[in-house]
Amino acid sequence: MVKSFAPILTRLAAIPDPRRAAGKRFEQRYILLFSILAIVTGADSYRGIATFIRVHLKQLNTAFGLNWKARPAYTSIRSVLIGLDVAAVEAAFRAHADNLDAASPSGSDSDRILAIDGKVLRGSFDRFRESAAKQVLSAFAVDSALTIAHIEIDEKSNEIPAVQQLLVELDLTDRIVTVDALHCQKKLSRSPQKPMPISSSN
Repeated sequence: MVKSFAPILTRLAAIPDPRRAAGKRFEQRYILLFSILAIVTGADSYRGIATFIRVHLKQLNTAFGLNWKARPAYTSIRSVLIGLDVAAVEAAFRAHADNLDAASPSGSDSDRILAIDGKVLRGSFDRFRESAAKQVLSAFAVDSALTIAHIEIDEKSNEIPAVQQLLVELDLTDRIVTVDALHCQKKLSRSPQKPMPISSSN
């Protein structure tokens, strides 16, 4: 197995498998890892992920010590991905991002900046179901160039409570946190639970 992938495979293995025990032909952690690799290289659908695995099947088998005779069907990939526990996936990725962030070379204390910002996901508006576009709030570690956490903003809410939730959940030790101007409130910046310097990024 490629050693550099060992840490993330360990994290992915901790995510509960939604499938029944019988008939599991493909180990879930590899389906998840190969899906990530496919998306990074441009796949934007379940069929695209399946095509990526089919095209690179020989190299993937060799690199990870697998013996897959064929790639999983796109329907199998879809059933795995849509059945995942969202909280478990986020916890796994936060833990992995924390490890990467801790291992990255850091500069002076002034470089320990955490930028929090919300974005609308392109193409997430569903006209058929009349649902609004999805908004995601991300925490980006500037010094290591890593997104260390993200949460979905409730459709009936806004960024303010989402930012407050994220700040409580994250370890902000020795961090300077930047947020949009609408978050520069006394209640937020003087929270007794998480004292921190907060600056506006407009």
